[in-house]
Amino acid sequence: MIPAQIFDQITDKCTEGLALALACDDDGAIMELQWCNTAFTRITGYTYDDIIGRRGTILIGSSMEQGDHLIIIEKLMNWEHFSVKVLNNRKNGDQYWQKMSWVPLSDAATGNRWWLCSLMELEDRPRETARRRPTPVAESDQGLLADYVEKIGRLEKENARLHELAKIVAKESNEDPLTGLSNRRHFEVELKSWISDLQQGGPDFAVFYIDLDRFKSVNDTLGHDAGDRLLISVASMLRRLTNDRDLVARLGGDEFIVLRPLGDSALNISGLADAIVQEMHAPYSFEGKSTFCSASVGVAIATSKMDVPEQVVADADMALYHAKSQGKGRWSFFTEEMHAEAVATKRLVSDLLIACEKHEFVPYFQPLIDAETGQIVSAEVLVRWVHPRLGLLPPSAFLETAANMGILKRIDEITFAALPDVLASFDSAGVDLPRLSINISAGRLADPTFIHDIKSSGMDPQRLTIEILESVYLERIGDVVQWTLGELRALGVTIALDDFGTGHASVQGLLKIKPAVLKIDRQFIQPIVQDETARALVASIIGIGKSLGMSIVAEGVETESHAQFASAMGCDCLQGFHFGKPMCADDLQARLVETRGEFWHPRTELAGSRRVNRNC
Repeated sequence: MIPAQIFDQITDKCTEGLALALACDDDGAIMELQWCNTAFTRITGYTYDDIIGRRGTILIGSSMEQGDHLIIIEKLMNWEHFSVKVLNNRKNGDQYWQKMSWVPLSDAATGNRWWLCSLMELEDRPRETARRRPTPVAESDQGLLADYVEKIGRLEKENARLHELAKIVAKESNEDPLTGLSNRRHFEVELKSWISDLQQGGPDFAVFYIDLDRFKSVNDTLGHDAGDRLLISVASMLRRLTNDRDLVARLGGDEFIVLRPLGDSALNISGLADAIVQEMHAPYSFEGKSTFCSASVGVAIATSKMDVPEQVVADADMALYHAKSQGKGRWSFFTEEMHAEAVATKRLVSDLLIACEKHEFVPYFQPLIDAETGQIVSAEVLVRWVHPRLGLLPPSAFLETAANMGILKRIDEITFAALPDVLASFDSAGVDLPRLSINISAGRLADPTFIHDIKSSGMDPQRLTIEILESVYLERIGDVVQWTLGELRALGVTIALDDFGTGHASVQGLLKIKPAVLKIDRQFIQPIVQDETARALVASIIGIGKSLGMSIVAEGVETESHAQFASAMGCDCLQGFHFGKPMCADDLQARLVETRGEFWHPRTELAGSRRVNRNC
């Protein structure tokens, strides 16, 4: 076996430049250099880092004649073993004569094809170059010469065709193929130019960020051809409303953007934004069918006083988001308040990611009370964030942002992981907490690992209620969620439907999900003391739930009157501030010890003798 250090010396001391390139299977002229020796870098003037990963065209200098270049391309394309002597350039542009040889290689194990390129520097101009002068050609070589000339001619024509194609590609690379507007790439190039001009004393300019509000429904109801026609129509409208000084681009999907010099009047800007919104209010028709697709617009101004003018597009995007949050089909101008809100949101996003890493989310508990006995039957788990700087934060302070970030599932996991220890602590202290109820996000329900987490947690499934928000469109629950619900029931977990009446659930949806518990949203319970119509509505909901064999929970019970009315109307369990606000595990345990689990004293005439309802 030859020692490795001997190979290293060959690589360093060999005077012939050697390089290996990995080639494309379909075209030998397409390759990427993977290795070279020291002599190769000395001859070409390129460093090892200059060469590795580059295309083989780096070896073709500006002094090489086009005919020689075409010969090399042809032979590489045909995987020929060949050598040429040509005038070439080093990295610094110096000319030199070289002998360039190419040997095709193949790897039987992987099927990859390689080129071994060797370079030798020639001291003098090679004699073969005299072939460029007219010399007599033997009659026997006339046919070979004719073939050679014909091949060169074909290659020159192909080269010319490729040049024309390159021009077309360069044009198309700046255009959106559907609408003919500038595409994202061209917009970004132009934006840099506008900003550079601004910084050199050019005019301030406005950015209009445009998004179609109901574009998805057009695709869904009328088809993608209709969607494409709508985009083309919007592009035509933007061309009509703008002028030659403006830049109009489609960023992708249903997003468009306009750059416009500021001009002398603010009406020049507001007028365009208003015109775009008004034009998009008109119904859109396609093949005899009509639909409505409005547009929202965010506007921001780039000025020479800005520290970071590039921020103007993000500012316009913030203004667009604000317009959509205000009801869509309108335009909004960027303000510093939006910026402050965006900064706060960005900070919140960062803090939430750290909170997930450090498990800063903790469970709080709100009692559910049996309507006949006043005893605790369950406690709903409500997440709180122990923020290191801001203190204890309620869900309203972070859940919406967490949902937009897609980390609700992670927060659910952290909260759920704490529950077995909570129950174990209560049990070891001799405190009776029959069950826990936890609200699970739709994403967590669609995660097959959720069942595994419950099984491996050590928690008794019989003491667990999983609450599903009614705002999840029950008729569209997917197969994975249906499977999860089936597995939960098989384990003995109770399924509850939360906030009933606020979303899209129907009786058909209730039959599909089959919850054991129906929780009536607080907005229906709040007016029952004073409003007879509200009582009739609640009575109807209770009737539906009872007819389907469900236990009924009244949420939002804040007064004794609420408790008495809800109990008298047939609610099985009660929940609300009247029995206690959400509290930490230690406080709940102390409360249970103090009251022996009794949170309420129903009126004698309402109290019954049945056992505590432990299904809520």
